[in-house]
Amino acid sequence: MNSTVLTHTQNPVQSGQPDLKALKTRQQAAWSSGDYAIVGTTLQIVGESLCEAMDLRAGQKVLDVAAGNGNASLAAARRFCNVTSTDYVPSLLERGHDRADAERLPIEFRVADAEALPFGDATFDAVLSTFGVMFVADHDRAAAEMLRVCKPGGKIGLANWTPAGFIGQLFKTLGKHVPPPAGARSPALWGTNERLAEMFGPHATSVSATPRTFTFRYRSPEHWVEVFQAYYGPVLKAFAALQPGAQSELRRDLLQLIAQFNRSGDATMVVPGEYLEIVVTKR
Repeated sequence: MNSTVLTHTQNPVQSGQPDLKALKTRQQAAWSSGDYAIVGTTLQIVGESLCEAMDLRAGQKVLDVAAGNGNASLAAARRFCNVTSTDYVPSLLERGHDRADAERLPIEFRVADAEALPFGDATFDAVLSTFGVMFVADHDRAAAEMLRVCKPGGKIGLANWTPAGFIGQLFKTLGKHVPPPAGARSPALWGTNERLAEMFGPHATSVSATPRTFTFRYRSPEHWVEVFQAYYGPVLKAFAALQPGAQSELRRDLLQLIAQFNRSGDATMVVPGEYLEIVVTKR
């Protein structure tokens, strides 16, 4: 697939001033609910692909931000990097620790907020995040923190869902049923060239974004809804906020969304989810 090299452009700020502290509390509660690790483990291939795109070298110091259950952390450790895996949900780090122990991979796990990383300037050769940092409350602050802890000449690697892709449309659908706080920026902005250039362009010698696809493979569309309602925090919280009748409407809309993307041709679900694989080289 083609890579797009980005230049710095201005992006209009969305009107309204959200309460970022309240938004972060709400988001942390969402990701602490259910068990994201059940969904996260299916996404492992994304971390492997990102580490290859970044051309990681053995012995490099690597930080995984908003690591979840450690997909990118494990991928980097398999390449003999010195990895620190961070998230603000302790239970997810425990899942990552279990996985690392099973594979006998030496990874340091540490509870940390992506908007206030507890590390010195220019500490890491590479900083990663797969479908993680895009969900922070304060986009600019999190991007600035990743840049701060990365060494000059180092790389920042991201995997971010796009607005037009399946997960971007999932959040749009959820927002129709349970509106986000006024002024809150969509996480899918991290999957746009314009927003990436705005956040990283002034501080980088290059920002490349390559469209990729992760394919969701489930027993049926209903199976996907069942899994995401039980384990994927934002979907679980959306259903929990609705009365039974409204829950049925949300379920109907989710099944309609899947039908738009499903290419299985049988009773199963095979849905391509577009994301951007991003490599930033810090100035």
